[in-house]
Amino acid sequence: MELTDDAAVHPSRMTLPQYLSLATLAGMMALFLWGKFRYDVVAILALLASLLLGIVAPKEAFRGFSDDIVIIVGSALVISAAVQRSGVIERALRSLSKRVTRVRSQLLVLTGSVGVASALVKNIGALAMLMPAAFQMAKKSDASPSVFLMPMAFASLLGGLMTLVGTSPNIIVSRVREDMTGHPFGMFDYTPVGFFLLVMGLIYLRFAYRLIPIDRRAAPTMGEALDIKGYVTEATITGGSPAIDETVADFLDRHEQEVTVTQILRAGMRSAPYEHDVLREGDVLIMGGEPDALERVIAGDRLKLEGEDREAHAESKGDEVGVIEAVINVGSPLVEQTAGRLDLQSRFGVNLIAISRQGEHLARRLANTELRAGDVVVLQGPLALLPERLRDLGCLPLAERELRLGSSRRTWLPIIILGIAMLGTALGLIPVAVAFFAAAGLILATGVLPLREAYDHVEWPILIMLAALIPVSDSLRTTGASDVIATWLASVAQTLPAWGAVGLILVAAMAVTPFLNNAATVLVMAPIAATFATDLGYRPEAFLMATAVGAGCDFLTPIGHQCNTLVMGPGGYRFGDYARLGAPLSVLVVLFGTPLILFFWPLA
Repeated sequence: MELTDDAAVHPSRMTLPQYLSLATLAGMMALFLWGKFRYDVVAILALLASLLLGIVAPKEAFRGFSDDIVIIVGSALVISAAVQRSGVIERALRSLSKRVTRVRSQLLVLTGSVGVASALVKNIGALAMLMPAAFQMAKKSDASPSVFLMPMAFASLLGGLMTLVGTSPNIIVSRVREDMTGHPFGMFDYTPVGFFLLVMGLIYLRFAYRLIPIDRRAAPTMGEALDIKGYVTEATITGGSPAIDETVADFLDRHEQEVTVTQILRAGMRSAPYEHDVLREGDVLIMGGEPDALERVIAGDRLKLEGEDREAHAESKGDEVGVIEAVINVGSPLVEQTAGRLDLQSRFGVNLIAISRQGEHLARRLANTELRAGDVVVLQGPLALLPERLRDLGCLPLAERELRLGSSRRTWLPIIILGIAMLGTALGLIPVAVAFFAAAGLILATGVLPLREAYDHVEWPILIMLAALIPVSDSLRTTGASDVIATWLASVAQTLPAWGAVGLILVAAMAVTPFLNNAATVLVMAPIAATFATDLGYRPEAFLMATAVGAGCDFLTPIGHQCNTLVMGPGGYRFGDYARLGAPLSVLVVLFGTPLILFFWPLA
């Protein structure tokens, strides 16, 4: 394409639909920053305005609900929940978390891990895999997960710049170079520029995370208002457990004193535990602690929870087994009775797997503990049956919260499923959306994550926002506004020195990405960048590399890249929070990225 004076389109020559498209997007951004309406409501209003103004056709209004980005984000949330439930990340980081206790150090570990992982696999997959670690470290540090999640999302974007498979823009730019020169970018051609940008970003994030408002956290649920910590349960040490031949003191130290052992039952004899007592296969441990801590110990040490065989039997019949917390009411048939005497499983089809009593440390076996009014119990059974049984037993259900105590865990299966999906995308065998959707489907089909939990973990407002914004953002292309912008950029670039033209492409790609998403940005900007290079008499690599870097670095909004979108709900972020942390990082990417690109990819 040869640029002439006629090619530089003056704003007065823009058409009315192009003006309306830009005005709609500007109004939408203003509403996002105002914060009066929730982000999904703003997106719906923008879509309705676009329909009313005629810049989005009615038949195109709802195509966003089937867009790849919506599928990827929804599936990634399900996969992340399954990885978190498996406990693999928790155990992998347990020894590390003992040594890394300060928030800054934890942040560097998390951002560095996700950055490196994003170079090897798709950055959205790396982020989904490591998000559970952020929640675990935040809990141990008594910090909000928001301190970690947005920096991790930004680090995943920077890490994705390092290799061909890290992010979609790199693949598209590689194809453009192949069309121009016959030689695509290789797997590690992106590494020199991407590596230094990642290091720069990690240093920045380690110190700048304080720009995130300290009150940001996901909306609390009713279940989080419960402060019930002193549960007691019992579990049997089975063959192959790491607890065998371990002293009680070592057992408790290995689990960071998160639980207590109040009694040991061996060969029908009950004894108080002493620090130097050695645990044996077949011992029954009466343990106390928070539900999550008890669950981690039982699952991590392969202990057999009381009633586990009956749970497996119920699942084999096709019933979805779950647990529920309830308080024993005055007049309940459970009062002054024991679970063993009532034979709860045979008569009511439920198991008593934990008890909490205010002000007391229970030490008897669950089946032999006499229940009282006001006791909080954890009952396990088929989910369809539990509400009716609570009424029969005179128990009042507490606010629902996620309890995994008593739930089966297929430890490595979600990691294996996710690994296969990411390998398939890395080798180009399957599209990312299909791979993630298939992985989420397999996770549900294999029972790794119960259906109820899967739907609970999907951030529906986020998906609604994405689906509504896709046709609104695409109006830039359909009305021709993006072509006008491209022509204007081309005319400006011809007046700049070489480094200025490369920097302009980088800034333009970074600015357009929030509206077109990163892949669409490359499709629009890469041909423009190639034209710049041809018209200015330079090699195209630096301009194409600037396009890829700019399209892969949306640090200003939650809508330009699915990694940013993925953390918005769990982190409790607002739209404007991204620019607070991301605007300085964007400036650093431009200041460092432009000379790095020119150094590793000379123009001549």
